[in-house]
Amino acid sequence: MINFKHKDRLFTYIFGREENREWILSLYNAINGCSYSEADEIAITTIDDAVYMGMKNDASLLLHWTMSLWAHQSTYNPNMPVRELMYLGKLYDKFIHQRKENIFGKKLIKLPIPKIVVFYNGKEKKEEETVLALSDAFPSEVSGVESDVEVRVRMININKGYNRELMSACKPLSEYAWFIEKIRKYSGDYETEEAVDLAINEMPEGFLIKGFLVGHRAEVKDMCITEYNEAETMQLFKEEGRAEGRLEKAEQVYKNCLARGMSEEDAMAISGLRDARIAME
Repeated sequence: MINFKHKDRLFTYIFGREENREWILSLYNAINGCSYSEADEIAITTIDDAVYMGMKNDASLLLHWTMSLWAHQSTYNPNMPVRELMYLGKLYDKFIHQRKENIFGKKLIKLPIPKIVVFYNGKEKKEEETVLALSDAFPSEVSGVESDVEVRVRMININKGYNRELMSACKPLSEYAWFIEKIRKYSGDYETEEAVDLAINEMPEGFLIKGFLVGHRAEVKDMCITEYNEAETMQLFKEEGRAEGRLEKAEQVYKNCLARGMSEEDAMAISGLRDARIAME
């Protein structure tokens, strides 16, 4: 079962901690095409209690009036725009209260520009970069109505062989992607905890994040186990949902067959209801 208590993801542990400001800045520069050098000016704004499926949003930070929201996905989720919109609202609320601004006043409040990025390394094949839009969720059958709100999320594929330029511009991100790939490789033959050990031990000495992972080995294992358990549970939810859908459809076909005067045996055979019920057991 999913642990619904708050847990950091490994991505957050590497790119969301105060002690790793240089790595955070490196990633910020790489995805925004900047060359800032003032890591001390980064304000980490991640909200600890903003939780979804037992996991908080991975990381958010404020630098030079840009509010960056970063998330990691090992399972593709097209609903990231609405999730990030809800999270961004919490960030703006926190920002306004900390600065003691008056949203009811006549003065226009200056807000940081939001930039939202999802780093994807799931098994499902995706393009190097995809833009997920909130408007994709709006019903297409409603014509003549233009939305007053849009949210765009950059989904960047960090699997092996993708976005080489970005990876070379941010060594910690490249190393993180290498580490996750190794864990995935070994998890087919070993328990997740053992796969993490093997990946850390095999990591080249020149990797910037190796010392950090070795020093926090127990925490890294715990986070990886939690993430893999979550992924497996979500897959079970999907499979159960598909089975339930088949059962409901089979039951409806069965009822329709009976209504047309078929025998129970014929209706059972045509609808596939017996097989659908067995699949749910």
